Amino acid sequence: MATIPISRSKKEYDVVIVGSGAGGGQMAYTLCLAGLKCVMLEAGRSYVPETETPMMQRGDHAPLGGSSTPDKPFGFYDATVNGGWEVPNEPYTQGSDNPEEQFRWWRARMLGGRTNHWGRISLRNGPYDFKPFSRDGLGFDWPIGYEDVEPYYTKVERLIGVYGTNEGLENTPDSPAGVLQPPPKGRVGDLMTQKAGKAMGVPVVPIHRAVLTRPMDGKKLAAQLHPEDADTQKIVAESMVNRAPCFWATDCGRGCSIRANYQSTTVHLPPALATGNLDIIADAHVREVIIGKDGKAKGVLFIDKTTGKEERVLGKAVVLAASSGESVRIMLNSNGGEGIANSSGLVGKYIMDTVGSDLRGQIPALENLPPHNDDGAGGCHFYSPWWLYKDQLAGRLDFARGYHIEIGGTRRMPEGNLPVPAHYLKGLYGTKLKEEARRYYGSFISLSCRGEMIPNEGSYADLDPDVTDKWGIPVMRWHWKWSDHELNMAAHAQKTFTAIIEEMGGTALTNPQKSGRDTILQGGQVIHEVGGAIMGEDRATSVCNQWNQTWDIDNLFLCDGAPFASNADKNPTQTIMALAWRSGEYLVDQARKGNL
Repeated sequence: MATIPISRSKKEYDVVIVGSGAGGGQMAYTLCLAGLKCVMLEAGRSYVPETETPMMQRGDHAPLGGSSTPDKPFGFYDATVNGGWEVPNEPYTQGSDNPEEQFRWWRARMLGGRTNHWGRISLRNGPYDFKPFSRDGLGFDWPIGYEDVEPYYTKVERLIGVYGTNEGLENTPDSPAGVLQPPPKGRVGDLMTQKAGKAMGVPVVPIHRAVLTRPMDGKKLAAQLHPEDADTQKIVAESMVNRAPCFWATDCGRGCSIRANYQSTTVHLPPALATGNLDIIADAHVREVIIGKDGKAKGVLFIDKTTGKEERVLGKAVVLAASSGESVRIMLNSNGGEGIANSSGLVGKYIMDTVGSDLRGQIPALENLPPHNDDGAGGCHFYSPWWLYKDQLAGRLDFARGYHIEIGGTRRMPEGNLPVPAHYLKGLYGTKLKEEARRYYGSFISLSCRGEMIPNEGSYADLDPDVTDKWGIPVMRWHWKWSDHELNMAAHAQKTFTAIIEEMGGTALTNPQKSGRDTILQGGQVIHEVGGAIMGEDRATSVCNQWNQTWDIDNLFLCDGAPFASNADKNPTQTIMALAWRSGEYLVDQARKGNL
C-alpha cells in the first residue's frame, strides 16, 4: 500500500491519525471522505494483503509445518510481521514478579494493526453493556447508551460486511433486516454442540463475523451509507465491488488477497486513499503529542525507524488510535513525561482484557468420520451468547457479568502440530498408529470462554522509571489483577463446558474441577485490552467525553479501545469502529464550525 517518506509530508494537516487499525482506519475513512486532509502514522511497516497473503498453501509448504515459533506465535502463515508478544527494541516491563499479576502485551507493528490477524468476530454491545453499573453496582456506566451507537453499528456492518443471523436474544442485539450477510452452515462440531446446548438450555446460534459470504452490492450499500454525496458513493462502491466472497481457501489470520474478510488495509484505507486526502507514513514510532502554548494538540513527534531520526508532523487535531496500551504510552510520555489530558489522574487506569478459559473434549461420535473439507470461513461459524442474565439478576451466580462460548475443533488441514493428543497414540507404531490417528482425527471439540472483566484499581499501566526502548523512550510497565468475579466466571465456564461435552457423549481432556485461578488465561492473552482513558459524564472521573474527545484537550481524540468504560463479553473491534465513526462525524462537524 502506498506510503510516503516524511520528506513528502505536508506542512500541516487537518488531522494527524496515529494508528492504522480498526479505529485509525475508520477515522481515516470518515474524515477523508468528508474532505479533511489527514496523515496516518503507523509504527510498523507497510503491508499489502492482496500480494502478501499466502493463499491456499498447506502447512507442509512452510518451515516446521507452519507451526508457531517465538517470533510467529500464531504460526508461520499468520499475517503479523514484526509484531507479537515481544517486539524487538521495544520492551515492556511488569510491576510484579508474580506471574498471576503480569500482563502480556500484543503489538501488531504493521499497517492495518490487529485487523490483519484478528478472529473477525463482530458482536454489538447490548443495552446492558453500556450501563453495567446501573444494573449491578459495579464498574462504570458509559455516558452513552445503545441507542446512541446503534446507527453506527449498522453503518459498520454495511461497510465491512458481516455474516450472521438475528435471534432475538436478551442483550444480544439484532441488526436491521437485510444488513447481515447469510452465515455459512455449521460444521459437524457446531451442530453437535447446538444439539447438546438445546438439551441443556444453552443457545448455540450462528456467530457474527466480518467475512463476506456473498458479493457486495456496492452501489446500493454506498448509497445507504452516504445518501447525499454522489462522489463519495462512487469511491465506496468501487472499493466494495473489488471485494470477493470467501471460498474457504485460507485461514483469515493469514490476511486475504481477495479482500473477503475485513482488514483496515482492504476496506477502510482504499476509499480514504482514493479521495487524495490521506498520506500514510510507515515505520513511525510515535513518542508524544506536541502541545502548543494554548494547551491544544499541535501534532506528534515520532522516530523514523528507517533513519533513527526524530521527526514531527503538525495538524489542527490529533487522533490517537494506536491501541489502548499504545495510546496510553504516548499520552504518559507527552509534555516532557508529565503526561497530558490527565487532570483526572486516570490515564493508564482501569485497563481491562477479556476473561479467557478453554476446555477440550473428545467425542466418540466424531470418530472415523469420512474425509471432508471442514475448513469453512476461517473461524467460528456458531457460538453461544450469554444466556443466564435472569439467574444473574436474581443472585444465583457468584460472578456479576457474562461470557460467550466460542466453538472450535474441525477436520481442518493439520499443520506442524500433532492433530491428535499424544496420549491417544502412545506406544503405537506402524499400521496401528495410522489406524488410530485416522480414528481420532477430527473427534475433538474445544470450547472457549470469552467473558467480561470488571474494571478494578489493580489493573493499570504506567511508565517504567528505569527502562527505555532503543530510542530512549520510557516503556510501559504493567500491573494486573483478576477479581473474584472473573475467577468465578472461569470456574463456571469449565463446569459448563464439561456438561456440554458429556451431553455429546464425550470426555473432557483435562480436570474440569480446576479453580478459576488455575484455568483463567493470563491478562492480555486474549488480546482484547481496552481502557486506560475511560469516557464518562464529567472530567473529574474520566478522561474522555461521549465523543471520544479528551476533556482537557478538545482537539485530541482517542479512537481505539482506550475510552471503553467497560469490556463486555462481546469482542471489542466492532464497537471501536462504531465509536470511531461517531467520533469522526463529530470531529468533522466541529472542524466545519471552526472549533478545532
